[in-house]
Amino acid sequence: MKILTAYFSHSGENYFSGRIIDVQEGNTSIVAKKIAELTGSDLFEIRRATPYPVSYRDCVREAVEELKAAARPTLAENKDATGYDAVILCYPNWCGTAPTPVFTFLESGDFAGKKIYPLCTNEGSGMGASEKDIKRLCPRAEVAAGLSVRGGKARDCDRELTAWLEKNGLWID
Repeated sequence: MKILTAYFSHSGENYFSGRIIDVQEGNTSIVAKKIAELTGSDLFEIRRATPYPVSYRDCVREAVEELKAAARPTLAENKDATGYDAVILCYPNWCGTAPTPVFTFLESGDFAGKKIYPLCTNEGSGMGASEKDIKRLCPRAEVAAGLSVRGGKARDCDRELTAWLEKNGLWID
Protein backbone atom coordinates (compact mmCIF):
# COMPACT_ATOMS: atom_id res chain seq x y z
CA MET A 1 0.00 0.00 0.00
CA LYS A 2 1.37 3.41 -0.97
CA ILE A 3 0.71 5.98 1.76
CA LEU A 4 1.01 9.76 1.86
CA THR A 5 1.23 11.54 5.20
CA ALA A 6 0.06 15.10 4.54
CA TYR A 7 0.12 17.59 7.38
CA PHE A 8 -0.48 21.19 8.29
CA SER A 9 1.28 22.63 11.31
CA HIS A 10 2.02 26.03 12.83
CA SER A 11 5.21 27.05 14.59
CA GLY A 12 5.71 30.24 16.54
CA GLU A 13 3.29 31.08 19.32
CA ASN A 14 1.02 28.15 20.17
CA TYR A 15 -1.50 27.40 22.89
CA PHE A 16 -0.36 24.77 25.42
CA SER A 17 -2.26 23.80 28.55
CA GLY A 18 -3.79 27.22 29.12
CA ARG A 19 -0.84 29.37 28.12
CA ILE A 20 0.80 30.67 24.97
CA ILE A 21 4.39 29.61 24.32
CA ASP A 22 6.78 29.96 21.40
CA VAL A 23 7.71 26.72 19.61
CA GLN A 24 10.23 26.05 16.87
CA GLU A 25 8.17 23.17 15.49
CA GLY A 26 4.40 22.73 15.68
CA ASN A 27 2.83 19.73 17.39
CA THR A 28 1.27 18.38 14.22
CA SER A 29 4.64 18.43 12.46
CA ILE A 30 6.14 16.37 15.27
CA VAL A 31 3.38 13.77 15.06
CA ALA A 32 3.35 13.63 11.24
CA LYS A 33 7.09 12.97 11.13
CA LYS A 34 6.64 10.12 13.62
CA ILE A 35 3.90 8.67 11.41
CA ALA A 36 6.03 8.87 8.27
CA GLU A 37 8.82 7.03 10.06
CA LEU A 38 6.51 4.34 11.48
CA THR A 39 4.65 3.75 8.21
CA GLY A 40 7.38 4.36 5.63
CA SER A 41 5.01 6.82 3.98
CA ASP A 42 5.89 9.86 1.91
CA LEU A 43 5.66 13.12 3.86
CA PHE A 44 4.12 16.34 2.53
CA GLU A 45 3.67 19.60 4.43
CA ILE A 46 0.57 21.61 3.54
CA ARG A 47 1.67 25.25 3.68
CA ARG A 48 -0.23 28.41 2.91
CA ALA A 49 1.50 30.53 0.24
CA THR A 50 1.43 33.46 2.65
CA PRO A 51 2.44 32.07 6.04
CA TYR A 52 0.23 32.68 9.03
CA PRO A 53 1.49 35.23 11.56
CA VAL A 54 3.81 33.95 14.28
CA SER A 55 1.67 35.72 16.90
CA TYR A 56 -0.98 33.35 18.31
CA ARG A 57 -3.69 36.01 18.52
CA ASP A 58 -3.02 37.31 14.99
CA CYS A 59 -2.96 33.77 13.63
CA VAL A 60 -6.29 32.95 15.30
CA ARG A 61 -7.82 36.16 13.93
CA GLU A 62 -6.81 35.23 10.36
CA ALA A 63 -7.95 31.64 10.79
CA VAL A 64 -11.37 32.75 12.05
CA GLU A 65 -11.74 35.23 9.16
CA GLU A 66 -10.86 32.53 6.62
CA LEU A 67 -13.27 30.03 8.12
CA LYS A 68 -16.14 32.55 8.23
CA ALA A 69 -15.49 33.48 4.59
CA ALA A 70 -15.17 29.81 3.54
CA ALA A 71 -11.80 30.87 2.12
CA ARG A 72 -9.50 28.47 0.33
CA PRO A 73 -6.06 30.01 0.70
CA THR A 74 -3.49 29.43 -1.98
CA LEU A 75 -0.92 26.80 -1.03
CA ALA A 76 2.84 27.27 -1.38
CA GLU A 77 2.82 24.00 -3.33
CA ASN A 78 0.49 21.07 -3.70
CA LYS A 79 0.90 17.32 -3.82
CA ASP A 80 -0.93 15.10 -6.27
CA ALA A 81 -2.37 12.16 -4.33
CA THR A 82 -3.14 10.16 -7.48
CA GLY A 83 -0.47 7.50 -6.92
CA TYR A 84 -1.44 6.84 -3.29
CA ASP A 85 -3.87 4.31 -1.85
CA ALA A 86 -4.20 6.07 1.49
CA VAL A 87 -3.64 9.51 2.98
CA ILE A 88 -2.89 10.07 6.64
CA LEU A 89 -4.09 13.63 7.08
CA CYS A 90 -2.68 15.46 10.12
CA TYR A 91 -3.79 18.90 11.27
CA PRO A 92 -4.49 20.96 14.39
CA ASN A 93 -8.02 21.74 15.53
CA TRP A 94 -8.55 25.37 14.58
CA CYS A 95 -11.97 26.86 15.30
CA GLY A 96 -13.52 23.42 15.74
CA THR A 97 -12.29 21.89 12.48
CA ALA A 98 -9.23 21.58 10.23
CA PRO A 99 -7.46 24.77 9.08
CA THR A 100 -8.64 26.11 5.72
CA PRO A 101 -5.35 25.26 3.92
CA VAL A 102 -6.22 21.60 4.62
CA PHE A 103 -9.56 22.20 2.88
CA THR A 104 -7.67 23.71 -0.08
CA PHE A 105 -5.50 20.58 -0.24
CA LEU A 106 -8.53 18.27 -0.13
CA GLU A 107 -10.54 20.19 -2.71
CA SER A 108 -7.63 20.47 -5.13
CA GLY A 109 -7.08 16.73 -5.44
CA ASP A 110 -8.95 13.61 -6.43
CA PHE A 111 -9.41 11.40 -3.40
CA ALA A 112 -11.99 9.09 -4.98
CA GLY A 113 -11.40 5.50 -3.90
CA LYS A 114 -8.74 6.47 -1.37
CA LYS A 115 -8.88 5.97 2.35
CA ILE A 116 -8.22 9.06 4.47
CA TYR A 117 -7.03 8.63 8.05
CA PRO A 118 -7.51 11.91 9.97
CA LEU A 119 -5.33 12.83 12.93
CA CYS A 120 -6.06 16.02 14.84
CA THR A 121 -3.81 17.65 17.41
CA ASN A 122 -5.55 19.83 19.97
CA GLU A 123 -5.42 20.97 23.57
CA GLY A 124 -8.66 19.29 24.61
CA SER A 125 -11.15 20.08 21.85
CA GLY A 126 -10.76 16.72 20.13
CA MET A 127 -11.55 16.22 16.46
CA GLY A 128 -14.27 18.88 16.41
CA ALA A 129 -16.24 18.76 13.14
CA SER A 130 -13.15 17.90 11.09
CA GLU A 131 -14.10 14.29 10.26
CA LYS A 132 -17.54 15.39 9.05
CA ASP A 133 -15.95 18.21 7.04
CA ILE A 134 -13.43 15.84 5.41
CA LYS A 135 -16.27 13.49 4.43
CA ARG A 136 -18.18 16.44 2.93
CA LEU A 137 -15.13 17.65 0.97
CA CYS A 138 -14.14 14.15 -0.22
CA PRO A 139 -17.45 12.31 -0.69
CA ARG A 140 -15.92 9.59 -2.86
CA ALA A 141 -13.19 8.74 -0.34
CA GLU A 142 -13.53 6.49 2.67
CA VAL A 143 -12.76 8.41 5.85
CA ALA A 144 -11.59 6.27 8.76
CA ALA A 145 -12.19 7.06 12.41
CA GLY A 146 -9.64 9.68 13.35
CA LEU A 147 -7.20 9.99 16.20
CA SER A 148 -7.19 12.97 18.55
CA VAL A 149 -3.73 13.70 19.99
CA ARG A 150 -3.22 16.18 22.80
CA GLY A 151 -0.79 18.72 21.32
CA GLY A 152 1.18 19.08 24.52
CA LYS A 153 1.81 15.32 24.40
CA ALA A 154 2.95 15.24 20.76
CA ARG A 155 6.48 14.19 21.63
CA ASP A 156 5.21 11.40 23.89
CA CYS A 157 2.31 9.97 21.86
CA ASP A 158 4.16 6.94 20.46
CA ARG A 159 2.03 4.32 22.23
CA GLU A 160 -1.36 5.72 21.15
CA LEU A 161 -0.03 6.51 17.68
CA THR A 162 1.33 2.99 17.17
CA ALA A 163 -1.94 1.44 18.43
CA TRP A 164 -3.97 3.57 15.98
CA LEU A 165 -1.66 2.75 13.08
CA GLU A 166 -1.72 -0.97 13.91
CA LYS A 167 -5.52 -0.94 14.24
CA ASN A 168 -5.74 0.55 10.74
CA GLY A 169 -3.14 -1.77 9.20
CA LEU A 170 -0.72 1.11 8.55
CA TRP A 171 2.20 0.35 10.86
CA ILE A 172 5.22 -1.47 9.46
CA ASP A 173 7.60 -3.60 11.52
